[in-house]
Amino acid sequence: MSSPDKVFEALASATRRRILAYLSEGPLTAGVVAARFDMSQPAISKHLSILESADLIWKKREGQFVKYGMKADNLGGTLAKFMQEVCPPSRALKSERRAEKGAD
Repeated sequence: MSSPDKVFEALASATRRRILAYLSEGPLTAGVVAARFDMSQPAISKHLSILESADLIWKKREGQFVKYGMKADNLGGTLAKFMQEVCPPSRALKSERRAEKGAD
């Protein structure tokens, strides 16, 4: 599972946010991702590696190609947990919910 720090570090790069935007529409091979940017294949591979280590994307080898896809649930879950921690109304709701569970 990804840590919020890794997720936010990965999202700090405009290039990685663009990669996620492309992958949000469906899986792509590394070559197709690289063709959309004006940078070297190794540079794109580094960005993909950072996204993968943050658990925001998945990687699957298919023959000679490597496909990447977005793990939308992981991104959404991490952002929701972060917002619950920093948003005062969310903290109150979270406490209320815990109390309800304890009463059950």
